Amino acid sequence: MTKQLTIALVAHDNRKADMVEWAIFNADMLSKHKLICTGTTGSLIQKAFNEKGVKAEIICMNSGPMGGDAEIAALVVRKQINLAVFLIDDLNAQPHEADIQMLLRQCRIHNVPIACNRYSADLMITSTLWDIEDYSPSEPRYIKFKR
Repeated sequence: MTKQLTIALVAHDNRKADMVEWAIFNADMLSKHKLICTGTTGSLIQKAFNEKGVKAEIICMNSGPMGGDAEIAALVVRKQINLAVFLIDDLNAQPHEADIQMLLRQCRIHNVPIACNRYSADLMITSTLWDIEDYSPSEPRYIKFKR
C-alpha cells in the first residue's frame, strides 16, 4: 500500500481481545497508517504494540460510552477516515446503542468501508484498490429508482 490511510479501530468490551489479536496479526501493515481508536481499545492496542516493539501512530478518542463512537463518526462525516474496523458485541446490549448506530450509518452514508468482523477487516486492508492512484469510489446516490 503506497498511501497512508487513517483507520478507525473500535471494539466493544467483549471483542477487545479479538481486536488486539487482529491488530497484532496485522501490525506490520497497521504501523504504516494513522490509527484513530476509541479510548480503551486504543490504549490496549498501544500496549500490545509496545510489548511487540511495534511503532505506530495511535490517537485515542474518548471511550465509546463517553462519546468516542460519536467523535469517530464526526471524523467520518469530515472525510477524515478511510476505513473503519468496528468489532461489535452482538450478543449483549450496549448502553450507547444510538452512538453505535450513528457511526455505522455515517460510514454507510459517506461511503467509508466498515468491517464488523476480522475476516472482512482482513479483506479490506489487503485490497489492491488502495494502491490504484486514480481510483475513487462512486458517491452513493440517494434517488428513487425509475424503471
